[in-house]
Amino acid sequence: MASTIPDPRSGTERASAPLPAGDRPGRVEAHGIDHIPDGERHGHPRELFSVWAAANVNYLSLVIGGALVLMGLTLGQAIGVIVVGNLFWVLTGVLATSGPAAGVPSEVVTRALYGVLGNRVNNAVGGWLVSVCYFALNLAAAATAAFALVERAGLPAGTPTRVVVIVVIAALTLAISVYGHALIIRLYLPVTLVLSAAFAVVALAVLRHADFSYAPAASHSGVALWALLLAGVTMIASGPLSYTTSADFSRYLPRDSSPRAIVLWNALGAFVPSVVVCSLGALAATVVDMSDPQTALQGILPGWFVPVFLLALVLGTIAINALTAYSAGLALQAVGLRVRRTVSVLIDGVVAVALTLYGLLVSDFLDTVSNALQVITVLTGPMMCVYATDILLRRNRYDAAALSDETPGSPFWYTGGFNPAGVTALLGGVAAGALCVDSVYTGPVAAAVGMDLSLPVGMAVATTLYLLLGRRPVAATLPAALPAALPAA
Repeated sequence: MASTIPDPRSGTERASAPLPAGDRPGRVEAHGIDHIPDGERHGHPRELFSVWAAANVNYLSLVIGGALVLMGLTLGQAIGVIVVGNLFWVLTGVLATSGPAAGVPSEVVTRALYGVLGNRVNNAVGGWLVSVCYFALNLAAAATAAFALVERAGLPAGTPTRVVVIVVIAALTLAISVYGHALIIRLYLPVTLVLSAAFAVVALAVLRHADFSYAPAASHSGVALWALLLAGVTMIASGPLSYTTSADFSRYLPRDSSPRAIVLWNALGAFVPSVVVCSLGALAATVVDMSDPQTALQGILPGWFVPVFLLALVLGTIAINALTAYSAGLALQAVGLRVRRTVSVLIDGVVAVALTLYGLLVSDFLDTVSNALQVITVLTGPMMCVYATDILLRRNRYDAAALSDETPGSPFWYTGGFNPAGVTALLGGVAAGALCVDSVYTGPVAAAVGMDLSLPVGMAVATTLYLLLGRRPVAATLPAALPAALPAA
């Protein structure tokens, strides 16, 4: 199963190694958070395009795009916010460059940032907990679309049926995550094509009905306008900033893969579909009530296409949730749970299904989780910045053997298992951002200036602190001898 791929050093074609037995689409992936040897590396950065595209042609993007208009922005302002917010996918691409450089997932690379023990806390909160909450919310969205399909088929959508629907969707999602990396790479190109075709029909219907001269009932200016714009950018940016685990999907690439190509294909794969689908949501909000997009859009879609649209919503959510569950499984291993990756993924699925069932059938738990995720950028923004700054300071030079060493003798044990520079930068960024929040609660800075500045302030403080404090620990832990250092991404 050999092929040829461009050699980034010469521009010529070179033969790639056959796919290793442990990373083939029809087999359960053998690797977890362990190092991928150079002999098992394969693929090309362009494969990342469809991975991230499939995850971003989805229902949530439609909802967020419509929400921007519902907030009171004009159509032009909403589209501007969509473009700016999605530029944060570039950072996700930068983080992905550490995968081929280290040969381990993000959950292990970040030991360099926080220390062996500090990284366990980082993975427990910023990795596993956040991922499982997103899994539950996305699963709830997919289940809602599936419930509508069941009702259109004339079947009773009572509690037993709903339980079965949720479990079936979760099972399909977890099957992809369990089989792992190779199946994701192989499957997500056709998924991207199918979803693109479905959303092309949505686009034709929306463009035919959209009111391009739309203006909100009340216009905003000054501080009020800036507050809305920043809130919108933060909402859009919460997507890319939640993927501090992008090296999980690039770590099988050859060590000499071009960092620029990795950034480009990763960022484009997410940016383009997200901008297009979010913009469709904004355009649709000029003619229908996007507070209930699934129902509202059925009013402007061709009748024959409605079941296809609902199926597309389910498929898109499965695609994004499979990535989430995959990374959550790796995070659980990195926390210190000594189980195979397949088992950790299944644990994540059981917890997410339980949360979803409780939230949809018993209480408003998912609303509570959703509110908490509105301020998740207070954590994920600084996390993203500390990680990207470490890549910059190291020029992407990581020692996989040292990263895999969790003993007190590890170079990344630092002080008592914690890297003071990384911990201080992250906590400093989170604290600064928390003072500037104006969503679930209002921080003192937000109250004083009249807007939510948590995203830019938190990211700026975290970056500055790590630039100032991180140089010495980075220099002390650079590998003595590795293949030629990769250029900074």
